[in-house]
Amino acid sequence: MVEGSGQRRTRQQAQAQRDVTQVAGDLHVHQSPVPGPLVQWPVWVGDVPRLAAAFQPRTGIRDRADQARREGRDVVLSGAGGVGKSQLAASLARQLRDQEYTAGAGLDVLVWARATSPDQIVTAYAEAAGQLNLSGVDKEDEGGAAQLFVRWLTATRRRWLVVLDDLTDPAPLRQWWPDSGGGSGWVLATTRREDAQLSGQGRTLIRLGLYTRDEAGAYLHRRLTDAGHAHLYDPGWVDELADELGDLPLALGHAAAYLINTRRTMADYLTLLRDTGSRLGDLLPPSADTEGYGRPVTASLLLSLDAVEEADTTRLARPLLHLASLMDPLGHPSTVWTTPAALGHLRTARPPQRRWLRRHHPAVTEGEVRSALECLRTYALITQDTVTAPIRLHALTARAVRETIPSGILPATARTAADATLSLWPRHDHEERELAASLRANMVHLDELTRPAMWQPETHPCIYRVSSSLTDAGLYQQAIEYDERTARHSNDIHGPEHRDTLTARHNLAVSYSNAGRVQNALDLRERVLADYERILGDDHPATLDARHNLVASYSEAGRVQDALDLSERVLADYERTLGDDHPATLRARNNLANSYSEAGRVQDAIDLGERVLADRERILGDDHPDTLRARHNLANSYSNAGRVQDALDLGERVLADRERILGNDHPATLDARHNLAVSYGNAGRVQDALDLSERVLADYERILGDDHPDTLRARHNLATSYSDAGRVQETVDLRERVLADYERILGDDHPDTLRARRNLARARDAAAALQHPDTATPATAADLQPPSDAPK
Repeated sequence: MVEGSGQRRTRQQAQAQRDVTQVAGDLHVHQSPVPGPLVQWPVWVGDVPRLAAAFQPRTGIRDRADQARREGRDVVLSGAGGVGKSQLAASLARQLRDQEYTAGAGLDVLVWARATSPDQIVTAYAEAAGQLNLSGVDKEDEGGAAQLFVRWLTATRRRWLVVLDDLTDPAPLRQWWPDSGGGSGWVLATTRREDAQLSGQGRTLIRLGLYTRDEAGAYLHRRLTDAGHAHLYDPGWVDELADELGDLPLALGHAAAYLINTRRTMADYLTLLRDTGSRLGDLLPPSADTEGYGRPVTASLLLSLDAVEEADTTRLARPLLHLASLMDPLGHPSTVWTTPAALGHLRTARPPQRRWLRRHHPAVTEGEVRSALECLRTYALITQDTVTAPIRLHALTARAVRETIPSGILPATARTAADATLSLWPRHDHEERELAASLRANMVHLDELTRPAMWQPETHPCIYRVSSSLTDAGLYQQAIEYDERTARHSNDIHGPEHRDTLTARHNLAVSYSNAGRVQNALDLRERVLADYERILGDDHPATLDARHNLVASYSEAGRVQDALDLSERVLADYERTLGDDHPATLRARNNLANSYSEAGRVQDAIDLGERVLADRERILGDDHPDTLRARHNLANSYSNAGRVQDALDLGERVLADRERILGNDHPATLDARHNLAVSYGNAGRVQDALDLSERVLADYERILGDDHPDTLRARHNLATSYSDAGRVQETVDLRERVLADYERILGDDHPDTLRARRNLARARDAAAALQHPDTATPATAADLQPPSDAPK
């Protein structure tokens, strides 16, 4: 029940007398000021923001804040610009202020102070002291009045709330943060910072993030419906719109207002947002500030940049932010900005301290970079869970930053980011798969944002590195899609006959080949070779390499004689132009040995393979990876010739060498282990073959993943080992899985799929023969063929 004015006045006078008695009794502290008799209760100072239309209550955060208040702890709401800190603080303040004004409920004093500078806090406190008619207040001394107000808050038993909105500098905390330990008051602050001192001395720091997807959808639905434009709410586009705006409450508010003002559909608006040529200020304009936030979205996102630059003694914060804004919003490695490429760029990008130092650029240290990043983290322009975790930058903040990068320096900034990222790439993707995946995502994002910066004056190596990384990860379909785009972009930017365009088409052919699209690879390699011969001539190294690669396609297509003829020509060309001992010549000689083996010329393959191994041992040494590969291939040739023990002995040596030199988990080591398992099977060592095959499959699944072609091959060969061991049902079960995998990944008509289908049929026949021996059909020549997945 609401009390009458007479009751309220009596209660106010009694409370004032209790304040005097309490202060007088505390003889061991400074005497606190006493309110005058003419105070108009309740006392409200400052304007509490009105809640935005379709305000989302952020229930989880609100509950944590309420719990902290009940426990007697003040609360600091921390978060980046635009996440709704002030709105949530306003909701909490209104909840306390507007409670039924009865004994023990409601607020007697509410101060809402802007806190971007200490002066604003002092002014608000001084006004409160004046409204309270505190004894000793001097209207000419705001600082003194503010101190009196803080002392009164500490001593009073009246219910009070002080809100410090947008606290920029934690320095005033000690002097101007009231002590709410008496239990009658509460301090609530909002800030973009995350300094340790914000959570000290009875304060709880609560981080406020983006809308959840449900909150974003609920906001858009209610906002558009309340405005009378429910038809603009399209559930099919909500997730994509929220994704594009990064679930940022401020941006969603502006976007909804833009939709209402222009009557655009969500689909049309998304098209505008995704156009990198559009400016953020046009898509989220000040005219859409229907909630009275008071500044454009871009200004709000970058509001703390000025404060960062004041606090940043390294003068690296802005150039670092420029670089980070080009990276994937989901995160990039923090170490990318301490690479030599990044440090060299930052040295010249850092603004000089004095005019006369403009031509002198002192070196940038890793410590300075870390200090600047810490400053950006402190002001929530970037987020990073730990100092070694990926750096994240909200997509809209990144876009706002990019719009501040002068167009003249954008290409150099972009290529620096690419240089720095490329230098972090692991030598072997399998050794750091998560890192490689992150670098791929960042390079794709960088290229999409800055094209054609990565292509001029020539294509940056990072473009090709993404392709090879996708291949190394066994993501062959993604590699095809990426290489098709790369070839198209190169053709548009450089023209069809540029070297970079031919390289892009060559990479596409490799991806076709890896994915089992044999004819596509063959057709494209023939065209690439013809272009190289016409543009560069028959004997140019690039032409010789293209001719060499075509051999592989002939082999994959089953054109054994064509592969053999071309292999012989390629070797002759390399020997004539590069000499007998050139690495390319040695590779061509090795591949000719493989062609001999495929053509059934087993002794020729062995003879040439032995020469290749001797050459590589002489030129490169026993432990060079190419030497190990030659030894590996010779073991395969021995196996094909039926020299089982020779193949087994050499296979064991290859595996031992690769384990010693490359490590147990290197893909080449796994290949050697795989081939040795096959050799054990050929030698009749069934249990050894089975044990090693199970280990090989587990290794491939762990290191390369379930769907990598090498994993599929290992699964196929394990089924063969089960068959050799008489484990018929396990053979059938595993061959069924192999066939399903091949059909799903390579398609119904891929040669490996066809072979897997035949192998499954044979396994089922064998199982049926065990159950019904009288009905078993005799084996055909096809049934007696060797395993389809021969040693690699």
